[in-house]
Amino acid sequence: MTPTRCDRTPAWAALQQAFDATGRTFDLREAFAADVDRFGRLSQSAPHVFADLSKNLLDPATESLLLDLARACDLEGQRDALLTGAIVNTTEHRAAMHWLLRYPAPALVDTDPIAIRNVADELAQVHATLDAMLAFAEAVRADSGITDVVNIGIGGSDLGPQMAVLALDAFVVPGKRFHFVSNVDGHELDATLRHLKPQNTLFLVASKTFTTVETMTNAHSAKAWFAAQGGTDIDHHFVALTTNVEAAQAFGIRTTFGFWDWVGGRYSIWSAIGLPLAIAIGADGFRAFLAGAHAMDEHFRSAPLESNLPVRLGLLDVWYRNFHGFTSRSIAPYHSALKRWPAYLQQLEMESNGKRVDVDGHVLPYATAPVLWGEPGTNGQHAYFQALHQGHDTVPVEFVAVKQPRHPLGGHHTLLLANALAQAQALMVGKTGADGHRHFPGNRPSTFLLLDDLNPTTLGALIALQEHRVFVSGAVWGINSFDQWGVELGKVLARDLAGRLDSGDCVGLDASTAGLLKRLID
Repeated sequence: MTPTRCDRTPAWAALQQAFDATGRTFDLREAFAADVDRFGRLSQSAPHVFADLSKNLLDPATESLLLDLARACDLEGQRDALLTGAIVNTTEHRAAMHWLLRYPAPALVDTDPIAIRNVADELAQVHATLDAMLAFAEAVRADSGITDVVNIGIGGSDLGPQMAVLALDAFVVPGKRFHFVSNVDGHELDATLRHLKPQNTLFLVASKTFTTVETMTNAHSAKAWFAAQGGTDIDHHFVALTTNVEAAQAFGIRTTFGFWDWVGGRYSIWSAIGLPLAIAIGADGFRAFLAGAHAMDEHFRSAPLESNLPVRLGLLDVWYRNFHGFTSRSIAPYHSALKRWPAYLQQLEMESNGKRVDVDGHVLPYATAPVLWGEPGTNGQHAYFQALHQGHDTVPVEFVAVKQPRHPLGGHHTLLLANALAQAQALMVGKTGADGHRHFPGNRPSTFLLLDDLNPTTLGALIALQEHRVFVSGAVWGINSFDQWGVELGKVLARDLAGRLDSGDCVGLDASTAGLLKRLID
């Protein structure tokens, strides 16, 4: 039975009443003055992540109403369905078992508390593939002849491994460079290839179906470059991360690592798509990465809703999007290694929850995913923070900071952390200026996520936290967070237009597209 949609519950109406009564005029400064324990009430530890929610436009009474909404929408039942392998991707009739990719080995099945037995076969396959992939990764790490690893993929086959390899740069094996090519724009591939030698390069072609147009275009060009530069033994220099072994073999690749149709692209970093990360940080590092995510999975599965961090964050997103009407969220990681974190979250959240219909295909009367955007601090401070502090729109900010640095340069990290704390403080407290130009209204909300260290374990936990947070808001909104039909239409039209760019045929096109096409071919 489909859970009750959020707007059809008494809790939704109660939240609207609470927002009308106090939410519109809620002032963070007054809230802190009235509640000396506000920080303690609205902050918590979860596995490897500490979260301060106290600078949000939220009080315990509102959070209690949000929890009522979650229960009215059977969030716990939906969570249990996800974590036991039920069909939660209803339009494609699939489970969404990315969490299984980081689950411990099958030896623990007999005593497992989450009824893992119904997916025991899949778990055995997961670990067989994982063991083979990590053995291969160790062989590549030991091969001094391979100095460059080029991952060719797009979407989840690029954003996840690229973000993670950059984030864990302090753990990357010496003597190897990692490159990521995703754009079908040949400038990107050309700029990468011009610095490489075929005999020292390993190409990883990441495409579940081995038919993704951008990926296969880049892969064929890389193969042609390899041959033109005198490269030999394609099998030694090309690996496929795919389920279409036959197509990979036709390409000339013999070494393949597969995954399953219940692994969505934006959730695939834990699978064979994570091979570049496994090569970069090694088998032990990759297993630590999985373990950190699993710890967060267990927190999400077992913690009461009121102390369940993914639940609290997901419900806060609903409160902001549907009651406050905030249309975006800014991501501000105060760690240069997390430079691709905002882009990774864009796909995770906007592709998952950027939907206008519910699970039954009915048009929703309310908005869903906000727009996510951001840059690493302190760069963002000198770019767009002006608008965050003094612009007309209120944009919640999500800070991410790391307690311990992994560099020896004195003074830098203290200054970095001081800036992160100061920006969150300034957004909240504001400043009364002598004139309007120097006035900061304050009362601008933010969330602060803090890691003790940025390492494989903590990164795994941080990613899993965001995955579950997206699931929570999607479950409350009553949408399918695991399909992405919005990606398809443009792809279909692009195939048609690619042929027209060669032929010049404009018949049947709208006037704008026809006019632009003619200018491109004249």
